[in-house]
Amino acid sequence: MYEFAWRRQLRDLRQPLSPPDELWGSIHARLDALAPLQVAPPAAKAEPPSVRRRRRLGAVGLAASIGLSAAVGWYVLRPAAAPMPVISAVSFVHWKPVDPRLAGATIELDAARMELQQALRQAPDSPALQRLLVRTERQQAQLRRLGREAG
Repeated sequence: MYEFAWRRQLRDLRQPLSPPDELWGSIHARLDALAPLQVAPPAAKAEPPSVRRRRRLGAVGLAASIGLSAAVGWYVLRPAAAPMPVISAVSFVHWKPVDPRLAGATIELDAARMELQQALRQAPDSPALQRLLVRTERQQAQLRRLGREAG
């Protein structure tokens, strides 16, 4: 075959071609014939009250168990509330350690405690400032214990 003959055959393939057997027409005809034979769904039977009561109790029990599991999960996974520190109204008595190595730390912790107390007067509801003050007071108590042990 020559190239021109191939091109002519390709052009002939571009023409629309209908299938020899049309299936959809016969399918629609069969479906239309079956339409009157379809039966309506049976009417819903009335349930006895005991069955309805059991279903209602089951639904209530399911809702209660979901609520209980959600409450337990919330209780277990909730963020721990920061304990409210007890801030003493009486300030620490100025303490001078005997050991000179502890004197610098004592001065720094006293200054930090005083600054934190001033900041707490400006923002008394700040949990971060309260935590820092508690930590500073603990460090001062530890420093005093070290001073007693050093002798």
